[in-house]
Amino acid sequence: MREYNPIKKNIIATTVIKTPLGDMFCAATNKGICILSFFKQKNLEDQIQRVQKFFKAEAIPAHNKYFDCLQKELDEYFEGKRIDFTVPLQLVGTSFQQSAWKILMSIPYGETISYKEEAALLKNPKAVRAVGSANGKNMISIIIPCHRVIQTGGKLGGYAGGLDKKEALLELENNHSSDIIRKNHSHEH
Repeated sequence: MREYNPIKKNIIATTVIKTPLGDMFCAATNKGICILSFFKQKNLEDQIQRVQKFFKAEAIPAHNKYFDCLQKELDEYFEGKRIDFTVPLQLVGTSFQQSAWKILMSIPYGETISYKEEAALLKNPKAVRAVGSANGKNMISIIIPCHRVIQTGGKLGGYAGGLDKKEALLELENNHSSDIIRKNHSHEH
């Protein structure tokens, strides 16, 4: 007779990702990155609880095949050599939140839009506050670039990672966007 073997609990692998703006907490499933947040973020504990509940899994330090790729791509991003990320993501959120995050991913590197413009792109112009709330629940900083959404008057608005980080990310992209565009055009000829 075979021995009873209870099903092993699902695991969400976690690690620390190093960036020039400080260490980031990262979590991934076997399908992609599900959290990339600055450690000082107020809602990090809430994010971890949300993914554990969603995947019925435990978040623990472990190796994941996507971590090396993510670290390499973030290093290149901070060096001003990368504008797009290829590392797979696994989004955890409502369909409205996911729609809002997909709009964020369509904002070109080095550019910004307002919360009002994001709501209009979602074909829901009255949803400005809901868009702001959805952006605040984004669990994958930098790659899903909620730092590129600012208030209509040009003020930065909120940022879960802290306004200093939002400002630094926008400045980095602003400083490198013309170099990257020039490089990409020179490859086309």
